[in-house]
Amino acid sequence: MEETLRQIRSNCIKVVLFGPESTGKTVLAKHLASHYKTLWVPEYSRKYAEEKAKNNEVLTKSDVLPIAKGQMALENDRAKRVEKLLICDTNLLETKVYSQAYYNGYFPKVLDKYVVENKYHLYFLTNIDIPWESDGIRDKPNDRENMFKAFQTALIENNLPYVLLQGSLSNRMETAIKHIDKLLKNN
Repeated sequence: MEETLRQIRSNCIKVVLFGPESTGKTVLAKHLASHYKTLWVPEYSRKYAEEKAKNNEVLTKSDVLPIAKGQMALENDRAKRVEKLLICDTNLLETKVYSQAYYNGYFPKVLDKYVVENKYHLYFLTNIDIPWESDGIRDKPNDRENMFKAFQTALIENNLPYVLLQGSLSNRMETAIKHIDKLLKNN
């Protein structure tokens, strides 16, 4: 069906930074990649939304599938270039959660198949305990608690392994490193 949504085979450990906007995922992804001297996968939807905004366009539900395909293309490209660890700033489950939140429950049904099939070793759920920052793309400063609950619920409903990251960047890094080190040791 949508083979562009499938992960390529890889022996590397994949971890996902997962959570609402403005919770430090990108900063943390960069720091973790630097710490482990590996690659990280940026959030494709940000670039996509910025391009649309340049043309005074907004995202619509017809953009969800292209965003999902773009995200997987980035992830698959990076997965080919690492051996041990890949840090993902988002994944298809995050795309699905956002789609449901923004489009009254809508998401392309094909995402369900790949949310289940595509595998990650661990999710890091980023808490909303840091200040929200405006950047021209983010738009839900008053709905952070509901969005956090939606992300946590998605992890629970899909029975996915996750660790809550909260507090300062150094606290989040310390927690993430502890769990990633365990994965690396046991793999």
